[in-house]
Amino acid sequence: MTTKIIEKLLNDYIELLNDEEDFNVIINVGKILCVKTFKTHSIILRYRSLYFRNELANINKDKNNIKTINLNHVSIQQFDIIIKYIYGGVILLDNLDVSFIFELMFIACELFLEVLAKYIEAYLIETKLIGSVYILLMFIKKVSKVISFKNYKSGAMILW
Repeated sequence: MTTKIIEKLLNDYIELLNDEEDFNVIINVGKILCVKTFKTHSIILRYRSLYFRNELANINKDKNNIKTINLNHVSIQQFDIIIKYIYGGVILLDNLDVSFIFELMFIACELFLEVLAKYIEAYLIETKLIGSVYILLMFIKKVSKVISFKNYKSGAMILW
């Protein structure tokens, strides 16, 4: 019986994402030509993510008391999964591509969703072991991009 009550509660929280009236944060996700707007609630975002707590503390409200966050580097599909996790604590990774799941883990880290990042990491290790070499290559690719970008900004150049 308790399981059904908790399930209903989590579904109710996820349904808040469809609330067109009582939101106070807009999160724009995706590239310029393909942007989706998520209407969210600061109280949930602040308590579930240190990233959003910090962002919301540093953003001014518009004339309608709405704060706006832009996450142009996150895909709509990735953020849809993450926001449902933030609201309902639920994540389904089955049938997703290994590289997509790996990117999701990086985004979870960026948003300071430690529990989610650790869950995804364990999922990749336990269920996608065959792709471990691929995961390692993706990690090296990501790290090298970050290093290259940081060195570019500082004026240094490292040739690998």
